[in-house]
Amino acid sequence: MRIIIIANFTLQLNGERVGRFIDIAEMFSERGHDVELITTDFYHDTKSPRPTPYYDSYKTKITLCHEPGYERNVSVRRMLSHFVWGRNVLRYLRNVEKPDLIYCAVPSLTAAKLAAKYCRRNGVKYVTDVQDLWPEAFCMSIHNKLIQKMFLPMQQYANYIYSSADLAVAVSETYVKRTLKVNRKNVEGLSVYLGNNGALFESAIGKYKVGRTDNEILLCYVGGLKDSYDIPCVIDALALIKTKKQLLHEIRLILIGDGPFRARFEQYAKEKKVLCTFLGNRPYIEMASLLSSCDICINPIVKGSAASIINKVGDYAFAGLPVINTQECAEYRALIDEYQCGINCDCGCTEQVADALLLLAGNSSIRLEMGINSRRLARDKFDRRITYLRIIEAIENL
Repeated sequence: MRIIIIANFTLQLNGERVGRFIDIAEMFSERGHDVELITTDFYHDTKSPRPTPYYDSYKTKITLCHEPGYERNVSVRRMLSHFVWGRNVLRYLRNVEKPDLIYCAVPSLTAAKLAAKYCRRNGVKYVTDVQDLWPEAFCMSIHNKLIQKMFLPMQQYANYIYSSADLAVAVSETYVKRTLKVNRKNVEGLSVYLGNNGALFESAIGKYKVGRTDNEILLCYVGGLKDSYDIPCVIDALALIKTKKQLLHEIRLILIGDGPFRARFEQYAKEKKVLCTFLGNRPYIEMASLLSSCDICINPIVKGSAASIINKVGDYAFAGLPVINTQECAEYRALIDEYQCGINCDCGCTEQVADALLLLAGNSSIRLEMGINSRRLARDKFDRRITYLRIIEAIENL
């Protein structure tokens, strides 16, 4: 079967199989399918041209279509950039051999809508893989009601895309339900979390360690340093713990990642006199290894976020660490309760986060038990070697 995968938010194609779509593409290729991954020459994470892919490292054919780029995530320029990229993807599709199936990441929306129209006109199967909900995610970050109405045309785009799917894949059950809500084809819905390359993560454990004293408990956060992540709540909780003086150990916050709010968070930690180490962005192997050398991890998401089962929670599970969670997503909170692998706190509640930290930092046996449960969650729900086979087999059965 000839399969084209369209996804513009792919990670660096540096020879590793870290990203969802290169992993799916390679799994298809290994099963004998003719696979091509179409992505953009603009790299979203750094807002700069994409580094040249390691083409020879993959069985999948990789094609870059031009995208002008943008500087801010919520901006008119970003919408224009995605529009141009979508048009370039359609132009490319019209000039290559017709595939049997197109597997399309959503968002962005222009490429997904044009690909849906292409599939309808050419009798090609169309599968959506919903990574985020647009425009809902934008509306969450903009509180002006008038500006929010400007995103309504995106809602029509999204509904057209979802209604066109012959199979509805998504990174959470929440997103599957959103897709099927407007799809009248009676198609199958398949929730498969972003997950992690289990073999790659396991190979990283022990290669790097965060330096520590004998008197420290290490609390780790992995991800972007921006307004959607409630790092101030974590810092406030650590400051509150210092006033209680109930711990024999000191808790140090380790942050792996970068973003526009890094300087602001660093300054806030200094003002609160909290122990924090900002390590910046690290290659995946190093990140996984450093994370695994910590004691507790934290998932602090701001109130009202449209995010669902995000990438970092799979890393946390594979690291075998108890997680303190403030994310409102009911699906993830239910997983934590079901697997007993962490503690759910109310969003933005400094006191609850502090109490959870005190409990975990002061009880190694609870950390050990929850860590074992985290590994069980990783095996059941986040190991791509197992979970992604559901996507492959569902598509082959189409």
